[in-house]
Amino acid sequence: MGLYERYLAARIRRHGGEPPAHVALVITERDLLERGAYETLAAFFEWAVEYADRITVYVSVLDRAAVPTLKRELEELETPREVAVRGPDDSHPADAPIQIGIGLGGKDEFTRAVQTLATQVEAGELEPDAIDDEAVEAHLIFPDEPDLVIKTGAERLSDFMIWQSVYSELYFTDVNWRDFRKRDFLRAVREFCNRSRRFGT
Repeated sequence: MGLYERYLAARIRRHGGEPPAHVALVITERDLLERGAYETLAAFFEWAVEYADRITVYVSVLDRAAVPTLKRELEELETPREVAVRGPDDSHPADAPIQIGIGLGGKDEFTRAVQTLATQVEAGELEPDAIDDEAVEAHLIFPDEPDLVIKTGAERLSDFMIWQSVYSELYFTDVNWRDFRKRDFLRAVREFCNRSRRFGT
């Protein structure tokens, strides 16, 4: 770790606030085509596990045909903890410390959850009045809510975890993924610790 990274880490420790327990990262398919992109992602996981118990990565995809290749590459990536990779055709929840979604839009994820609940109501297995936040979350692919969402390169989240990130702290950086370094991650964590979370109030 360089001198500046040590300085940022010390600032985070001295702040006294709780670091994010769940960190989410939004990148694009194009980001992963850059040289060294997978090595940066592997390093990101190492940085994040120093602070967070759970890490979610969302890869937005323009070309759905690229999903199988991306999924294979990401499943083979060396990670410090167990990883669960889900694509747009997967329906079972991701339950692992590191979760990766590829081209799995938040609107589609939410729609599938609602369709499942509607089917259960139609079958007489569920009363409409019993549908609450927890019932919806139980049918999401990524049910956990991130504390901090980091987006590189541009100030837009695409179709990312619409339900789960409603109270998340959003951190946008103009640093492109190919140039993202530990100092950029630590800046995001420091910013999170400096904010006063309001949870929609």
